[in-house]
Amino acid sequence: MLSYRNRLLLIGGVVTIAVLGTIFLQAPEPTLTVDELMENKSTHLGEEVAVRGEVRDGSINESSMTFVLEGTDFDLVIDYSNAGSISNGLGDNRTVYAEGIFTSTDGSYSLEADVIKTSCPSKYEEEARLEESLD
Repeated sequence: MLSYRNRLLLIGGVVTIAVLGTIFLQAPEPTLTVDELMENKSTHLGEEVAVRGEVRDGSINESSMTFVLEGTDFDLVIDYSNAGSISNGLGDNRTVYAEGIFTSTDGSYSLEADVIKTSCPSKYEEEARLEESLD
């Protein structure tokens, strides 16, 4: 029979292993650019992915709750109708992070996003100024 102390240690060990297992099994995939995702679309089809890109000017459609993320060579339609909340600042030419299921319908690819995050434009303006000063 295990002593009370040993039972607590055993329970603590099991809980620790369970928590660590959950963390490692649910570790997010790395964020892809639109181009990286579209270049390997068959690999990611039907999977949860995280993607970032810039919102195409004029592509936000509030009635269908979609917008287009641009890459250098590819574009991707983002359906945000299932997104719980969208951070302030969703707008044209903004860099956006979207997370959801990558799907295809009749040869058209889209992301059914459940998470949409925008970044502060001043952050990117500062990075651009730093890059210019380094050139």
